[in-house]
Amino acid sequence: MVNWFRRQTQRVVVPRLHSRNEALANVSKVELAELTPELLPFLAQAAYLQLTVFETLSTVVTDAPTARSKEAVSRVAGFSLDKQHRLVVELQRIKGTDAGSAMQPYAERIDAYRDRIRGATWPEALACAYVTAGLLDDFFRRVAVGLPSDASRRVLEIFDSEDGESILVDELRALIEADPKLASPLALWGRRLVGDTLLIVRSALALPADGHSEEERLEPVFTELIAAHTRRMDALGLTA
Repeated sequence: MVNWFRRQTQRVVVPRLHSRNEALANVSKVELAELTPELLPFLAQAAYLQLTVFETLSTVVTDAPTARSKEAVSRVAGFSLDKQHRLVVELQRIKGTDAGSAMQPYAERIDAYRDRIRGATWPEALACAYVTAGLLDDFFRRVAVGLPSDASRRVLEIFDSEDGESILVDELRALIEADPKLASPLALWGRRLVGDTLLIVRSALALPADGHSEEERLEPVFTELIAAHTRRMDALGLTA
């Protein structure tokens, strides 16, 4: 029997959900676009994180229990790899930029994130692909608004392209319907994934040196990301 609760990991605090009115009343909201990094670090981090999504999906394909699931998830992996290739093309538009060299400074931090979110079972890995890909796409869409106009338009087109989310929803729904006992542990796993993913996207922002002074102002922005995540979990009948 799988022990769903065997992990002894560092506790990650997820921002508490406030009502929209409470957030607007108590906090001066920072639009993510105000904290958009320069074009090169934005693209380098987005491209390497997209590789992480593709790696997760590749594992899901490899470990899928049926040929039908392998074929379905492989299509999602293809969409993810296409996004990554298009982000690399954007990197190469910057004169003198080698994509691999540009991504390397972020590799250790993002690889550590990938290791933290690695699912121990096929259902966990599938849920990881669904949750993290959605959160990352939501984040980079918002931040891309602060890029130079031409680059912003192209990057938004990349993150608005087909992502295969509905395929992952169908796979997860089928799993939960076949074994309703999976619902509770997958909901808990989703919360863990949110915490780790919010930490990695926060580190991608161009925060002031004293980043702690921005915490209260950033919370409503992250609340919006969590709200979008909640809608994705609702689609599975799970509690976020």
